[in-house]
Amino acid sequence: MTDISLPKIAADHNRISYGLTLMVISVLLSPLIDIFAKLAITTVPSAEITAVRFLLQVVFILPIVLVRGSLFDLTWRKTGLHALRGGLLVVTMLSFITTLKVMEVADAIAIFFVEPIILTILGSVFLKETIGWRRYTACGVGFFGALLVIQPSMQEVGPIALLPVVAAFALAVFLLVTRMVAQNEDPWSMQFHAGIWAASSASCSSISAKAPAPASSIRSGRKATPGPTCSASASPPPSRACSASTPIVPPRFGAGAAAISGDRLGHDFWLARLR
Repeated sequence: MTDISLPKIAADHNRISYGLTLMVISVLLSPLIDIFAKLAITTVPSAEITAVRFLLQVVFILPIVLVRGSLFDLTWRKTGLHALRGGLLVVTMLSFITTLKVMEVADAIAIFFVEPIILTILGSVFLKETIGWRRYTACGVGFFGALLVIQPSMQEVGPIALLPVVAAFALAVFLLVTRMVAQNEDPWSMQFHAGIWAASSASCSSISAKAPAPASSIRSGRKATPGPTCSASASPPPSRACSASTPIVPPRFGAGAAAISGDRLGHDFWLARLR
């Protein structure tokens, strides 16, 4: 009995070590995505960044699933769960990248670290995983640390500081669903199809964000009137000529407003009154 159990224990130990190695590599590489997203968010919308990120995921994984022959090695009865995984990935990326537009990467990641806490609780509730008091204690300490970062961030940037929490919750649910369907699925095929669903959803979001909003010509119950403009045909007097150094005064305020603004028209106005 001992001879039979030893190989099984060794195999389980190797699987755990392999899984821990992959997890460490993932944690080391993930911040690179955040840094590049931080650099891109200044000029590129978050939905477009998300769409390109998952499109590249599909492109890079496609040769691997073709070589492995696992492109369609998927339980199609669980297509809804795979679509849900893709949608959760989009919510995670959109929430976190939007946060990076106004917050530093370190602060956003510090708040995002509530994700293992949420996943631990969800795994205990839905997957009936055994969670000891040590893990609960670690979760409590981690949550307290996240609160230390959230409170000053809320004062600086407002409710947007809670978006990393939304991203953490979405990622935790994504990992929970992945744990449920990964027993009978090929991991490469799962990532490929999740990338397809995520890229499609993010592309739709990007297109919707770029759609022109309907123009409204009514403000505060009356039509907006265009302000004064400079044109070649106006031929204003020299003292009222439009230039970069002369502020334009709306007609309804007259010379009084121009006098307050301190331009040449105001000078002439007060000089005439003194005479």
